[in-house]
Amino acid sequence: MSDMDLPTPDVSVDTIDPETLKSRIDAGEDVTVLDVRAANDYEEWHIEGETVESINVPYFEFLEDEIADDVLAEIPDDREIVVLCAKGGSSEYVAATLKERGYDAVHLEDGMNGWAAIYETVEVSRYDGPGTLVQYQRPSSGCLAYMVYDDDEAAVIDPLRAFTDRYLEDADELGVDLKYAIDTHMHADHISGVRALVEEGVEGVIPQKSADRGATYTDIVTLAEDGDEFQVGDVTIEALYTPGHTTDMTSYLIGDSLLATGDGLFTESVARPDLEEGDDGAPDAARMLYESLQERVLPLPDDTLIGGAHFSDAAEPADDGTYTAPIGQLEDEMEALTMDEEEFVELILSDMPPRPANYETIIPTNLGQNVVDDDEEAFALELGPNNCAASQEALTGD
Repeated sequence: MSDMDLPTPDVSVDTIDPETLKSRIDAGEDVTVLDVRAANDYEEWHIEGETVESINVPYFEFLEDEIADDVLAEIPDDREIVVLCAKGGSSEYVAATLKERGYDAVHLEDGMNGWAAIYETVEVSRYDGPGTLVQYQRPSSGCLAYMVYDDDEAAVIDPLRAFTDRYLEDADELGVDLKYAIDTHMHADHISGVRALVEEGVEGVIPQKSADRGATYTDIVTLAEDGDEFQVGDVTIEALYTPGHTTDMTSYLIGDSLLATGDGLFTESVARPDLEEGDDGAPDAARMLYESLQERVLPLPDDTLIGGAHFSDAAEPADDGTYTAPIGQLEDEMEALTMDEEEFVELILSDMPPRPANYETIIPTNLGQNVVDDDEEAFALELGPNNCAASQEALTGD
């Protein structure tokens, strides 16, 4: 039974929009969420937080005239319940059904699709290079992107196709020209926005090594090699080849202050090495990653900020609200960064999380080998956690 087939409830229910729910969670309010999606969808990803109580009861449990007592027993009747589903249809029905029985229930507008559409901007206050640097944060999946702007120019690093209009609107509001759209590598967890921005007149930049991986659109973008520089006002963005997560992984040093590491190094973990060549190629990729970290990243000044393309539930934001941290701090906190090569390789291969959902479709799409014209289909492909890092618990020694 689809949302369209659900009975029409006899009562109306109030709606809460995703942004309001997010602000309440950020403020530390106690929130009780009833997620009525199937158990496997819930296990893959759901709304979490220190003050969030999350309950999973599939919507079909509420379709009977007499709802089972054990089902109702799972749902608190002394507080507001936020009911959510995938798109907002079945959650409205369930919320109404609960309201008929005396519960204080509201439903989340657009469900988890609405949650996935939240995209926040936070200034990186510790960035001390020229211009201004902001971090884009997508809480539903942990995706991060960056925009640096100075004078009348801007660049965005690791843009998402789903938010193409957002980057252009932000640049327009700031009164700057979006000059560059830069990818660190061929992402496995979301559809890149570089080509969409190229269609809007922005200069696209992808790593030179992405061409070796089979990128089909090298004629419409600039290929970045190690040491290449891109100028945005007085800000210099320098390409730093850091393979390991993938063979094309390229970091970008922004204003000699923050290294946008893509999926090479995060504030709570390092990259997983198995998304390009699979399990067989993972050991060699892990050694390549070790060399990149030890020879290209860690020798940078200790106060150089690291800003990855993702954050996980294990990540703690900095005082400015961004997921950034100085290299020196990460060396002190992350055991994996001080190991010898063989220890490092053994560790990151020992506890690999599940691969990103739909990565076998997303990677060829980002390479241009697979076409996904429909924006809704592209959006659906990247729903869920990114899973681009190795196990955080193992790497931090927790």
